[in-house]
Order: sequence, then structure tokens, then C-alpha cells
Amino acid sequence: MTVPKILVFSGSIRSASVNAKLAALAARELAGLGAEVSHVTLADYPMPIYNGDDEAENGVPENARRLKALFRAHHGIFIANPEYNGSVTPLTKNTIDWISRVRDDTPPIAAFRDRAFAIGGAAGGFGGLRSAMALRQILEIALGATVIPEQVLVRNGSQAFDEDGEFVEATNADRLEATCKRLVVEARRYAEEEAG
Repeated sequence: MTVPKILVFSGSIRSASVNAKLAALAARELAGLGAEVSHVTLADYPMPIYNGDDEAENGVPENARRLKALFRAHHGIFIANPEYNGSVTPLTKNTIDWISRVRDDTPPIAAFRDRAFAIGGAAGGFGGLRSAMALRQILEIALGATVIPEQVLVRNGSQAFDEDGEFVEATNADRLEATCKRLVVEARRYAEEEAG
């Protein structure tokens, strides 16, 4: 059976980020389901806020090129996305914007096509629902990505994890398991297509 490669990251690089905890749990779950997992932090890929004048003067940051290559090297991507003022974080949006500006031997949106995305989030009373909706719109409508319908939205994120970074409530673990299972299935499909 083909082993899918899945990339996992959080849209927050804050040291105590609950979404970083969610990403860590997702990486572990996906590995347990047989995927080859790359768990990265966007702190290792710093980039300026996207500005067309900056791009014209300095070109696309090397980290945007590295991230596009990383996206393209995986069959699935899990994004643990926080919610800022009812939408995606500036870090998540800026990362996507810069990746979509990379002009190389593939189309700019090649990093988002022919791979499966899963969305998770840990936030307030709605669990990041508004952010998840906004991110789904960016990925699906603007970039043509396949985003699986399952998602794991963790309500009251600041109280949702114990001191070991595990979920306090079993329902969150169940949602994560279901989301990861579907992501592995869809990522494996893309991996098999790639293998021919």
C-alpha cells in the first residue's frame, strides 16, 4: 500500500500556542495511521508581509520557494489554524499569499492542487469555526485545493489541553481521529495517482 506524505503545521508560532499543541497531536495521529509525516513550524520560514512593491524590488523570498517545494513534496497538508478577529491569522494568510506568488517551473497554484488539505483549529466558543470557513474559502475557491469536509474545531482552546498537551475531552480526540483518517485516505489517493 502506498504511504502518503503529509505536512503538518500551525498558523501560530506563539510559544504557548494551543494550535501548536493541536498540530502536534495531529502529527502523532497521522503517523499512527501510517502516513509519513513532516511536522514543521512557520517560525523556521520567516517572510515579510506581502507587498507587491517589495516583491517587484526584491523578488519572492527564498522561504516562500522552500515552502512551495515542501507543499509539493506532500500529498496531504494539515493546518491547525487559530482565529484572529473572526478570520485566519496574518501568518497563515501571508504564508499562503507568498507561496502563491512563486513563479518557477510549475504554475503558482501548483502547491495547492492535487493534494488534500485538512483544517483544524483551537479557539474560543466556536472552536475557530469562522477562521476555518475563511481558510476553506481561500484554499478551495481562490486556489483550487481539495479540502476534506471533516475538520477538528476545538472549543475553548485554552482549557482544552492538559499539561501534557493531550485533549481533556474525548470528543476532541474523536474528531481529530476522524479528520486524520479521512486526510490519510485522500492523501493516499493522490500518492497513488502520482506513482502511476
